[in-house]
Amino acid sequence: MSTSLRIDRWLWFARFFKSRSLAAKTCVDRKVRVNGSVVAKSNHQVRTGDVLTFPQGREIRIVRVVELGTRRGPAAEARALFEDLTEQTDDKGAASNYDSGQARRDDGAGRPTKADRREIMRFLGKE
Repeated sequence: MSTSLRIDRWLWFARFFKSRSLAAKTCVDRKVRVNGSVVAKSNHQVRTGDVLTFPQGREIRIVRVVELGTRRGPAAEARALFEDLTEQTDDKGAASNYDSGQARRDDGAGRPTKADRREIMRFLGKE
């Protein structure tokens, strides 16, 4: 068994990306770091013990490579390839701001929304 593996293959084996081409594109776009250094190519070699930092959705994931793997197997097998070092935010943390795609505003601030206008019209009896 080899001592290193291409980073795009490892990210795909560990099921962080749906396809290997998405993992490679993330590397080429310089969005992946290995031990703090930016990766510019998808053929960068990773070894056990390396710490990877990369975006996944709206989160920044930080993982340590535990095993290299030989295939893209089931999820349980993929979880054995890494140790998650990402700091977990509580439900009231920054992640909760993205629960809905709608912007938040304080009541009474700014223009009324369409739903607010409909409630006003119902209240005034002008439906």
